Amino acid sequence: MTETRLEVEAPDGRADGRLFVPAGRGPWPLVVQYMDAGGLRPAMNTMAEPLVAAGYAVVQPNLYWRSGPFAPFDARTVFVDPTERARVMKLLHAVRADQAMADTRLFVDAVGKDRRIATDALRFVGYCMGGRLAFVAATTFGDRAVAVAPIHAGGLVTDGADSPHLAAAKIRARLYLGVADADGSCTPEHQRSLREALDAAGVGYTMELHPGARHGFAMPDFPVYEPAAAGRVWERVLALFA
Repeated sequence: MTETRLEVEAPDGRADGRLFVPAGRGPWPLVVQYMDAGGLRPAMNTMAEPLVAAGYAVVQPNLYWRSGPFAPFDARTVFVDPTERARVMKLLHAVRADQAMADTRLFVDAVGKDRRIATDALRFVGYCMGGRLAFVAATTFGDRAVAVAPIHAGGLVTDGADSPHLAAAKIRARLYLGVADADGSCTPEHQRSLREALDAAGVGYTMELHPGARHGFAMPDFPVYEPAAAGRVWERVLALFA
């Protein structure tokens, strides 16, 4: 696969990201892959590889670009070191869903000018906060979003009027939700509310609970990485996207 650094002009600056494309002429369907709290890093390259091998172009927006440059995080310790945890949480909480969706449109439009890439039927996958944004993308892109996979997503159900699950009626895509066990950001109560909203909206979806897997289990550089559960998720995602 080939990797290209991307920059697009946004109303408030220059958004950056990465594009991965299979070898050959295509056209390759586009997957938007949203990063987790750890940011764009070598592990995210690894996460693009199964998609590229399956014949998809992959764009990864840098969701942190508005916060400026930052030192890379050590995935092994970032959530146990109080200083580093505070630093990553500050970046995470600065990400706004509306800005991320606007950035996504800019990236999709930009890569859509490449004849090797097809952007008429979009797939989305995301992890942690990126899983929440994948769900929001399903509520934002309408018929253009055909398959969406939020993986160990947090914040899909909140007490706020802007809780993502309240917009389920806008979803036209089919969903796969890979849920971590004992995940405080997606509790059994959250899962129940999410099911109720998706069922009421007539959304086609599969919600799968991965017993014993902790939040972050799909990311290969985190200590909570669970290879068996991550492998099952890849099977489900690739089948959904196909």
